[in-house]
Amino acid sequence: MTGYEVLRVFCGPGGEHGNELGVVRDGGAVPDVAARQAFARELGFSETVFVDDPERGVIDIYTPTLRLPFAGHPCVGAAWLLGVDRLVTPAGVVAVRRDGGFTRIGARAAWAPPRTLRQYASAAEVDALEVPPPGKWIYAWAWQDEPAGRVRARAFPGRGDGIDEDEATGAAALLLTAGLDRDLVITQGRGSQLVTAVRPGGLVEVGGRVRRRELSDKP
Repeated sequence: MTGYEVLRVFCGPGGEHGNELGVVRDGGAVPDVAARQAFARELGFSETVFVDDPERGVIDIYTPTLRLPFAGHPCVGAAWLLGVDRLVTPAGVVAVRRDGGFTRIGARAAWAPPRTLRQYASAAEVDALEVPPPGKWIYAWAWQDEPAGRVRARAFPGRGDGIDEDEATGAAALLLTAGLDRDLVITQGRGSQLVTAVRPGGLVEVGGRVRRRELSDKP
């Protein structure tokens, strides 16, 4: 198997949780789209990134079944790992900045894949949801503290590819932030955390903490 690293992106305040991301630093080791798709399917993470130019930040993103022009947690993870100030994706150039322990990317809502944003009356309702049948990509959310911009969310990709629930989803957070037109702090999944901000020029920032997955980490 080709060498790769595993990161946890959008970790909680104590470094826990986060969405696992496979990163193939040497994208040339998996040269074509079909081989990359097969490798991403073999790894089985919600997304896998292939780095085609580490100095320029050129990346290529795959789910187990789809190639994506842009996705949030792969961009945040790759930016953290490569230490670059921008990424080049098929959707466009993604700005990168670092703020304390957070790595933040700036992107446009139009780059994000379509998501069904479904609001619930309370965080408890979101917590109680069962995984829906495959079909729509659903981002379920509710206010935890609306004046403070705090949101509880869960994500259900609905692709039927073995990823029933996505632990932390940057693209959906970007879409929600753009739709509400306000900065947010989102707790998703088991306790992952995403921070977002509306920026000038139609950009939205999405950021979080990134850690390497260690052998001792719980899945």
